[in-house]
Amino acid sequence: MSETSLHSSTGGQHHYHYDTHTNTYYLRTFGHNTIDAVPNIDFYRQTAAPLGEKLIRPTLSELHDELDKEPFEDGFANGDELTPAEEGATKDAADSKGVVKFGWIKGVLVRCMLNIWGVMLFIRMSWIVGQAGIALSCLIVAMATVVTTITGLSTSAIATNGFVRGGGAYYLISRSLGPEFGGSIGLIFAFANAVAVAMYVVGFAETVVELLKGVDAVMTDEVNDIRIIGTITVILLLGISVAGMEWEAKAQIFLLIVLITAIINYFIGTFIPVKSKQASGFFGYDGSIMWENMGPDFRGETFFSVFSIFFPAATGILAGANISGDLADPQLAIPRGTLLAILITGIVYLGVAVSTGSCIVRDASGSLNDTVSAQFTNCTEASCNFGYDFSSCRSAEKGCSYGLQNDFQVMSMVSGFGPIITAGIFSATLSSALASLVSAPKVFQALCKDNIYPGLGMFAKGYGKNNEPLRGYILTFGIALAFILIGELNTIAPIISNFFLASYALINFSVFHASLANSPGWRPSFKYYNMWVSLAGAVLCCVVMFVINWGAALLTNVIVMGLYIYVSYKKPGVYVNWGSSTQALTYHQALTHTLHLSGVEDHIKNFRPQCLVMTGYPNSRPALLDLVHSFTKNVGLMICGHVRTVIAGSDLATDQSRYQRWLLKNETKAFYTPVFAEDLRQGSQYLLQAAGLGRLKPNTLVLGFKNDWRDGDMMNVETLLEASQQFQQKQGKGTVDVWWLFDDGGLTLLIPYLLTNKKRWKDCKIRVFIGGKINRIDHDRRAKVCVCVCVCSPRSVTAFEEMIEPYRLKEDDMEQEAAERLKNTSGSVSSCCFVPQTNRQIRLNELLKEHSSTANLIVISLPLARKGAVSSALYMSWLEALSRDLPPILLVRGNHQSVLTFYS
Repeated sequence: MSETSLHSSTGGQHHYHYDTHTNTYYLRTFGHNTIDAVPNIDFYRQTAAPLGEKLIRPTLSELHDELDKEPFEDGFANGDELTPAEEGATKDAADSKGVVKFGWIKGVLVRCMLNIWGVMLFIRMSWIVGQAGIALSCLIVAMATVVTTITGLSTSAIATNGFVRGGGAYYLISRSLGPEFGGSIGLIFAFANAVAVAMYVVGFAETVVELLKGVDAVMTDEVNDIRIIGTITVILLLGISVAGMEWEAKAQIFLLIVLITAIINYFIGTFIPVKSKQASGFFGYDGSIMWENMGPDFRGETFFSVFSIFFPAATGILAGANISGDLADPQLAIPRGTLLAILITGIVYLGVAVSTGSCIVRDASGSLNDTVSAQFTNCTEASCNFGYDFSSCRSAEKGCSYGLQNDFQVMSMVSGFGPIITAGIFSATLSSALASLVSAPKVFQALCKDNIYPGLGMFAKGYGKNNEPLRGYILTFGIALAFILIGELNTIAPIISNFFLASYALINFSVFHASLANSPGWRPSFKYYNMWVSLAGAVLCCVVMFVINWGAALLTNVIVMGLYIYVSYKKPGVYVNWGSSTQALTYHQALTHTLHLSGVEDHIKNFRPQCLVMTGYPNSRPALLDLVHSFTKNVGLMICGHVRTVIAGSDLATDQSRYQRWLLKNETKAFYTPVFAEDLRQGSQYLLQAAGLGRLKPNTLVLGFKNDWRDGDMMNVETLLEASQQFQQKQGKGTVDVWWLFDDGGLTLLIPYLLTNKKRWKDCKIRVFIGGKINRIDHDRRAKVCVCVCVCSPRSVTAFEEMIEPYRLKEDDMEQEAAERLKNTSGSVSSCCFVPQTNRQIRLNELLKEHSSTANLIVISLPLARKGAVSSALYMSWLEALSRDLPPILLVRGNHQSVLTFYS
């Protein structure tokens, strides 16, 4: 069905009719007025996303029920408020009208080509051929191109998996792997670009100083001249950048034209051999020269050292992606421009390697007198075919001055017009410096907008219609100027290259990670990628890092890991939600391991207490929550159960989300699970049966003791613990007294053991008290166990009688049948029942006061009552008598299945 059949159109354009700009009320669909919405891409945007306004579709309840008001009259679904990041996005969207956007040629292709074609092309490529030979030089170029091509494919896959905003490599990595990796790489990537500005500017300044030395026009000395020229240059570049992206793009086009002209000038020159240049080693294309230069001739270098010198020339493939926010269509521009730039620049590098090796010899003296004499017949070098013998300069102490091995200005000598090559060098350095000067603030601005690092928010502000990061420009200028004035960049250059390679490695790993997570949200429209190829690309990037400079690679990894740990510790993931592949893989692993756990049989040695804690709202019972968390943290499952008997204003899903965030904020490893039920008993049964997943289900029920049970409804005894901080603090030296009165399977012993293994309770010692028989006293004493005899005092009995007096059943005042019915169904207490059991609880309280009154915690076996025989009032009276006037007490009763074993 065509779109025009769904809604009205005028002049070929389709129009939705809204009451306001944010709702779909009175949308005409299939000829009817309805708030039910037809498919629209604006419903799928992130809140206040760029390139469009987020629309909010009606909820199911709004479609089912009558409308009380105009839907979404406030513009937000369910009254949701925008987060600070979304408010920033709203402002960006409002300010984006009239913004200059670039296509894939001007925005990506031109920038990538200018960044990849650096100074290396003109002053080092010929030297690389002289050292490694044509074959290995082509292999070096091919290896570098393979790494950058794989990274380009991975970049294309990420860029086409959804809308790409500004931030370049930082945005791609952070939205794929999460804020931890993105935050660490974003900071060092922005810093690397800032320092790269200084590197390129110093390269330009050095070339200018060499020209000044040639005409004897040095201003002061070489180092200070470099600083003066570099400072002036970076100020001019800053002016171009601050003028706006449109001016910067025009400057890049001009520099590209100069650079292409210089390359063409070189290739034309190779076909025009000049007799005067032969003494310098240039003879034109010849098979013997090509064959002689085919193999390596390393002089103080190795294959990997030469490779490490060349590879930084291949970096720069993210120059286009770094201004992703200024591209008209990033999903089209980044793949097409980046991959085409890699192809074109790779072919040019290979062409230069083959051409220089085919027409220039490795060594030449530059002297016209080094000709082959008629008597000398042992000359076998390629230059001998043209009447020159340069063996004398190779044997001299100073060596040869010309040729591939000795002269960095070979391309200028070969070219048709030398000054154009100099202009090409200027263009290569200035264009790369300009691209880095633009990239660094853009990436840093995106990083600051996400507020991952506190205190950097001031650099998130943008100015003008293009949201230019002027503050970022000033910061980048300051960093670049500092390194220009230092001037010693030889040790910094490898670190910068490693920073770039670390970014490439993580981009490749992002694609592998997203594919491995198998998330439905990972569906890039760019299909020419493979997860295993991306993994190989990530490994290759790491290998190249160590090949270039193992010390710098180690330092880079330390910095990345340090920033990663810092961001992880600050936990920005609680406040940002980008749908990263890390989240997807976490779910995938949790599901896989949970299913695997379902096939594992239970064993005593693997028993863990998995507690359902009836906390209600978790923040209302902190003491209960803290105590249970003390022995379940990193050991067992903890579910905070909440039985709701009254349907309040907020629904369960809202409460679940809110209090789960509260648990995370308070670093409590637990799950909040609310249910609706008629009463506490029914809700607890629901939770025990349905809470959890597979083997991760509660096996232990924890209730708080109701201190005011005598004032409440005895048919519905709920848990009410006063809010307390007593278990949040570290426990001082003391004891945890365990009164193991009945063998319940060992749970009464296991919980104190787990408790004292934790940091808060490690200073407490466990003391165990057990009940015994007279004929076993000697045996129990040998087992170092305290044995107590139970005889209660009259005063304690009197206090108990006074406590239960309000609930005592007056059987003399009613018929026998009514009295029996009340005993079984109410909280009344008979005057003649369970006297021995009552005396036991009274005496236990006296013993606890005698032996455990100073304990940090008392753990004691929970007394049991027979169903239908003991009333609720009597049972609560037992517990009250047992625990009165004592330190915190934990009543425990296992289900009489062993949870401890003394056998391996």
